[in-house]
Amino acid sequence: MVTLGYAVVEFVAGAVFHSLALMSDAGHMLSDALALGLAAFASWVASRAAGSRHSYGFARAEVVAAFVNGLAMLLIVVVIAVESISRLLDPQPVTGLGVMVIATIGLLANLFVAFIIGRGEGDLNTRAALLHVIGDLIGSVAAITAGAVIYFTGWQPVDALLSLVIAALILGSTVRLVLDALHVLMEGVPAGLRIEEIGKALGALAGVSTVHDLHVWNISSGQVALSAHVDLDTLDNWAPLLESARQMLQTRFGIAHVTLQPEPAGGINPGYRARVKILPQQDDRVPGHGHGHHDHDH
Repeated sequence: MVTLGYAVVEFVAGAVFHSLALMSDAGHMLSDALALGLAAFASWVASRAAGSRHSYGFARAEVVAAFVNGLAMLLIVVVIAVESISRLLDPQPVTGLGVMVIATIGLLANLFVAFIIGRGEGDLNTRAALLHVIGDLIGSVAAITAGAVIYFTGWQPVDALLSLVIAALILGSTVRLVLDALHVLMEGVPAGLRIEEIGKALGALAGVSTVHDLHVWNISSGQVALSAHVDLDTLDNWAPLLESARQMLQTRFGIAHVTLQPEPAGGINPGYRARVKILPQQDDRVPGHGHGHHDHDH
């Protein structure tokens, strides 16, 4: 409500004082109010328990919200850039003192909101919400600077130029956020993990012959899952081997959701073995890159 309320104040003041920097910040704050609402809704959805139609639950809702918020930010960047160029081509007189006062109050409001959000969890959803507010902080500082320059020097183009700076500063962080969210949605290997290293660690366990159909992905930004087929010299010691694998994956790689399917070594037909590219133990047991999926939880 703080963000939404002050967005209206800044927009009206921007129109009165003819400040694009102030109106850009107001538009950004309005989008932030919507983004914060979306983030809160996504957090509520993500907390719902798993059901028969959503076996993983709704944890990925926060990633979807981050992706949508990132796209909204990209749209805002484009709008600010286009309007800034238009103002440079067709300058309008800006009241510097009024811009400084309104932007300073806006800066304080944004600092308060950023403090509240910064105390939350560091998932993609929270990152997206905080990114919006940080963009507001940058906008408020730019508007204060524009107002001060105009008030003390009378140089009007600074208003539009600093609006372009706002757009450029927001763009880099927004692109990173969108790419991170898209990586999770596409079930890419989580950042900081190498599937080859994980496969070698599994293959090095006593009793494991080969590892294939290895997949590692994020259920949500903070939950990593793994599935794999492991060929064993014998199935007799599967229970302690499974426990050792789970402990190793948890402590070494931070992977808690593990699905491993045991198979007797040499028990699959040659055509299937060729298709999933199983490598023998003496070749350092690097995992193959097949396209199968896990069949059972063990």
